[in-house]
Amino acid sequence: MDLNKQIKRAPARRGLLRGAMAACCALALSTAGAISASAATLTARTGNYVALGDSYASGPGIPTQVDSACARSDQNYPSLLAAATHRQLTDVSCAGATTTALAGPQGSQQPQLDALGADTDLVTLTIGGNDIGFSGNLATCAGLAAKDPAGNPCQTFFTSDGTDRLAQRVDDTAPKVAAALDAVRQRAPRAEVLVVGYPDLFPEDGVGCTSSVMPLAAGDFAYLRDTEKKLDAMLARQAAAHGARYVDTYTPTVGHDMCRPAGERWIEPLVAAAPTAPAHPNAEGQRAMAAALEHVLRCGAHRR
Repeated sequence: MDLNKQIKRAPARRGLLRGAMAACCALALSTAGAISASAATLTARTGNYVALGDSYASGPGIPTQVDSACARSDQNYPSLLAAATHRQLTDVSCAGATTTALAGPQGSQQPQLDALGADTDLVTLTIGGNDIGFSGNLATCAGLAAKDPAGNPCQTFFTSDGTDRLAQRVDDTAPKVAAALDAVRQRAPRAEVLVVGYPDLFPEDGVGCTSSVMPLAAGDFAYLRDTEKKLDAMLARQAAAHGARYVDTYTPTVGHDMCRPAGERWIEPLVAAAPTAPAHPNAEGQRAMAAALEHVLRCGAHRR
């Protein structure tokens, strides 16, 4: 998802309920997002872990990139979690992936589900953002901002026919996520499946930060925040309905959104300095996502 290019090409005239993680134990997440030193106790044996999903799993721009075709980093949350829990990782997450890329090819990439097998005991899945047109939506909103920087032209555009088209896209993606989870279960019947939500991209209080690196209209930040929450809530519902667990990465990343200054933000702004990927978690953001996953796995281990 090359958002910088899409924003630059967008004409000037045009342009994710927080997903609640099931309370599995009373342990608090580390706000720094660090993987705990005791994480090795989560498993007494080496397990087979397969990571599926899009760029929020692959870690574009984060050193070291180990697969240029999929913009995959060896410091993404799957790699960090695998190292912390002593699991054998097969990471097929790929930038730009939609639910279609799980069961079918993505360019020259084989279907991600092909990585699963009867011996897979852990699966993580981050998917859905591209199905709702994540990059294109932001590019459209950025293009519209110029004509009404203090207003909400993006919200007006996407709701002009009386229907919230972004909310509708979230609803339309739900059966696709459901089918993907059923397919994962068929191919990896023994696996624990974790559906990983999207982290906090926009200020939780809805207050914007319109600038050259965040070219969105002030009134559209709350709309985009609410759209992301709808996506996360849908993912949580589908996880619960299809025998998976949902991992809330939104809550532990509140206060580290795109509007925060360098050093505080865990999500990069819309216009990001290379090689970081715009509107994506940076290295600290990936560590926070890995910590959320570790927390859920630890809770599951305690419950057993």
